[in-house]
Amino acid sequence: MKNIRIAALSLLVLVGLCDVNAQTLTLNPQNGAVGVCPDTHLQITFDDVPAVGSAGMIRITDVATGVVVDSIDLSVPAGPTESRTYGKDCGYTKIPYDYARTVMPTNRDTRPGTPSGTAEPTPPEYQLNIIGGFTDAFHFYPVIIHDKTATIYLHNNVLDYGRKYSVEISGGAIKARKYKGTTRKQPWTFTTKEAPKFLKDTLVVDASGCGDYCTVQGALDAVPDFSARRTVILVKAGDYEEIVYARNKTNVKIKGEGMASTRVHYANNEVFNPHPLTVKTNEWPGTFPSRRAAFALDNCHDIILEDMTIATDLQGQAEGLLINGERIALYRVHVIGSGDALQANGTIYMECCELDGGGDTILGRGSLFAYRSHFRNGGGPFSWVRNTAGHHGDVFLECTFSAPDGCKADFGRTNTNKGTSYPDAEFVLINCFTHNIIPEGWSSIGLPTARMLEYGTRDSHTRRLVDTSHRHPYSRRLNAKTDAALIKCYSTPAFVLKGWHPAGSSVSLQTNCAVQ
Repeated sequence: MKNIRIAALSLLVLVGLCDVNAQTLTLNPQNGAVGVCPDTHLQITFDDVPAVGSAGMIRITDVATGVVVDSIDLSVPAGPTESRTYGKDCGYTKIPYDYARTVMPTNRDTRPGTPSGTAEPTPPEYQLNIIGGFTDAFHFYPVIIHDKTATIYLHNNVLDYGRKYSVEISGGAIKARKYKGTTRKQPWTFTTKEAPKFLKDTLVVDASGCGDYCTVQGALDAVPDFSARRTVILVKAGDYEEIVYARNKTNVKIKGEGMASTRVHYANNEVFNPHPLTVKTNEWPGTFPSRRAAFALDNCHDIILEDMTIATDLQGQAEGLLINGERIALYRVHVIGSGDALQANGTIYMECCELDGGGDTILGRGSLFAYRSHFRNGGGPFSWVRNTAGHHGDVFLECTFSAPDGCKADFGRTNTNKGTSYPDAEFVLINCFTHNIIPEGWSSIGLPTARMLEYGTRDSHTRRLVDTSHRHPYSRRLNAKTDAALIKCYSTPAFVLKGWHPAGSSVSLQTNCAVQ
């Protein structure tokens, strides 16, 4: 009988279930698991709902060497919760931000918070994590609770291939009924998979651990900077709660399994990951990169995003998706943000997408062409276009703009921002549909030189042409006869996007349009 009981307990450990301090725990990876992704998160599911402690340590040790490869101090807060005050000397850098690198820095070889550009070091008063080689680092939540499951987020890139690791969680790090953590006497171990012999053309991301990577960031980190080789990242259906920051990536397609199936999200915003005290982000090309988005493509080109939802989980200035790059295409992507839901800098194409946000739903200095996409906000401006002379702004073909009943939205504004005006701002609607848009169309157009053009706008419910007689005096309604050539040109992506017509676009390529 004694031998049978010992065998039963051993089986519980092997399948990831162990009875510890009167708590039945489910571990992921399972205790003793092999072939684990090196970018894995660690999960513990309890009998009751746990809580994140305000003290205690989580340590990951390489079993063979005895070296602690990661250490998380739960007494350090995740990140700020109050807006910081900036001095008068905080401005846009006049020196272009340097994206050059020969290798990608990681938490293994670089201290998180090491400054780049003209920024000051990021102080270690909050949790810091180097993501995508951004050494200034991001604040992050080391433990996130959902229902009865606690997910532990290790620092990125600290685990290696083909190594056995043990997990030590001190008492108080995670609080649950009679749970006292794990120790070396009660080990939780797992072994990572062997290193791939070569980079495959297609990488599979699966949150369940059955792919090449467990996270979107892990797959992106595997792609060499400025690769001429095409890489497809297939993101399986699942919930991917992570900050994604990709720098210097090219020729990559990131494809999910549908808006309702593949969700990439994180609780990030300008308060949680603010810009440095000494330098602003956005606005000027080459300035310090922003860290406030859930998903960012920074200094990237020739990227495709398909069939997924990208969202921020916090209110405030919080883009779901932030783009700095050229020839970035989105197909069937649902972007959810707060305030500036999408920041578009560069040349961006959207088709059959959805976008939900607050005021200034689309922000940026880039050229954006959207086709048959639906934009929603709770009232206020849909855009704050900031393109400069010689560059197109935001152009929408057969798109829908709507606000809920009881709220009034508008197409956007171009008013002066702290002394900076936008005389060449452009916002063009061709055969679009609207619901609950103010009669003026635009809430503010700072200068008459701005190009606020509109043709064939219809009510999304009745499908009838809307009354545009009360539009802002600086805007212009295009005429089917006298502006036929202009309407035709604004209906093709290549005219707007510096000659680029995305290969996957369903829009007919128009000719005889001089690219600006």
